[in-house]
Amino acid sequence: MTYTGAVKVGGPADVHELADLMISKVAVGPMDNNAYLLRCRATGEQLLIDAANEPATLLSLIGDDGIAAVVTTHQHGDHWQALAEVVTATGARTYAGRADVEGIPVATDVPVDDGDVISVGRVRLTARHLVGHTPGSIALVYDDPHGHPHVFTGDCLFPGGPGRTTQSEEFTSLMDDLEAKVFSVLPDETWVYPGHGDDTTLGAERPHLAEWRARGW
Repeated sequence: MTYTGAVKVGGPADVHELADLMISKVAVGPMDNNAYLLRCRATGEQLLIDAANEPATLLSLIGDDGIAAVVTTHQHGDHWQALAEVVTATGARTYAGRADVEGIPVATDVPVDDGDVISVGRVRLTARHLVGHTPGSIALVYDDPHGHPHVFTGDCLFPGGPGRTTQSEEFTSLMDDLEAKVFSVLPDETWVYPGHGDDTTLGAERPHLAEWRARGW
C-alpha cells in the first residue's frame, strides 16, 4: 500500500515502510496531534515521537514489543498528554530539547542538544535545535542511506509555513534556524512529518521561504 501521511483521529495508522525503518503515523487527541512510532527493521527496537494524547491508542500501536525511548519535540502540553502513562507502561527513556525540559512535567532522562544523535536499533536520528516556536524545540533527521532524508519537525514546520510564534524575534529565529539547519542542508526530496496534519516535502515548501519571511508568519 502507498503511504500518504493522511491520518484522522480514531482512524488507523498509516505506515511508511523504508528499507531499514518502519514509520507508523497516527493522529490523536482533540488537537489532531500526530504521533510517530519508529521501528528498526534489523533489531525490532522502537521509538515514539510525541506521546501526545490517547495513551491507549499509542500503547496499542506500540504493541507487546514495547519501546526503548520517547522523544518529545517540544514543551507544549498537547505533545505530552500521554507521556506519563506511556513511560509508566513501557519503562522507556525520555528525550527532549534541553531548553524545554523544565516545561515538560515528566522527567527527561536525556536532555538533547543540537547535533545529538538518538538511536533506535541501528537507525540514527540527528537532532536539530530550532528556536522560536519554543526555546527548546527539536526536529529529528533520518538520513536514509537507501534514499532521501526524512525529518520529523514537531510544530516548527508545516505544509504552508513555519510553526506559530508570538513575537517577531521568535519568528526570525525560527526562520533562520529552519533555513540554516533544514532547508540549506537537506534536498528537496526530504519528507517532512509535522506535529499536526498532513506531510509535505522540502521541495514543496522551499519556493515559499521568501513569502513566509515577507508575511511574518
